[in-house]
Amino acid sequence: MGCERLFRRFESCHPDIKFMKLIKVKCAFCGKEFFRPRGRINEAEKFGWKQYCSRKCQNQAKVTRIEKICANPNCNKKVSRGLAQFRKAKSGHIFCSHSCAAIVSNFPERKIKICPVCGKQFYGPRKYCSSLCWIKTLSILKSNVIKVSRTQIINEIKKFYKSHGRIPLKRELHHYDAARLRFGTWNKAIKAAGFKPNPILFAEKHIANDGHKCDSMAEKIIDDWLYARKIKHKREVPYPGNRRLTADFVIKNSWIEFFGLAGDLREYDILVKRKQILAKKHRLHLIEIYPKDLFPVNRLSRLIKIEER
Repeated sequence: MGCERLFRRFESCHPDIKFMKLIKVKCAFCGKEFFRPRGRINEAEKFGWKQYCSRKCQNQAKVTRIEKICANPNCNKKVSRGLAQFRKAKSGHIFCSHSCAAIVSNFPERKIKICPVCGKQFYGPRKYCSSLCWIKTLSILKSNVIKVSRTQIINEIKKFYKSHGRIPLKRELHHYDAARLRFGTWNKAIKAAGFKPNPILFAEKHIANDGHKCDSMAEKIIDDWLYARKIKHKREVPYPGNRRLTADFVIKNSWIEFFGLAGDLREYDILVKRKQILAKKHRLHLIEIYPKDLFPVNRLSRLIKIEER
């Protein structure tokens, strides 16, 4: 109302310009309502000008840059970029440099690992951050190997075969490290026990006890587990909406997948994501099984909760 009183006083002093009337309009930047003369409003509408309540709002509306923190999680630098540059970015992220962009864009599958010896963070497929940490672990393992004899390792392999009808996988033997150091390699330990070593995990098909063909030993374990409990199941059932993608097992309304290479291959992770999206879209009950759910302890009874027949 201050502006209105001011113009009324101005009109009383200058009766020849009483035609000037104040009209309430909204600021184009902050949305605040303010008064302007009708003539100024008509002029702005004629030329397509935006109207602002103050010089500050007018200046802020001209700002074409934004400030954000670099999208690299290990970099906390503030970055200023133009709005046009930000809109052109396909990922919607802003980086302070090409190196930060490469770390995030070119290596999305890389996960930070923590060395179990020194606690240092590192990237890569290795378990330890350096050869020095591996040597330290090796010395500890060698001291433990002395306590485990070759005969004890062979007897453990034979005992597993007698109980499960197959030779154990590396993850299933408690003294795997001792076996590898005692015999040189895992396969040599299996041969010393009188058995033929397993092929590469996904290189050979396996036949389950019910006759189903399985792509890996892990799938055979799941299939045999279901068959032993008389749980009816189907193999390689296509997903609705995408006939090229198939589920490992289907039990009633439950779709079971064994994601054995999750986190190891980028292409495999993309395939896993596609199956998860399809299951969510079609409201399928998806049961996801990973190697940790089978080895060294079988946890299928916790994941697959279906009445046995």
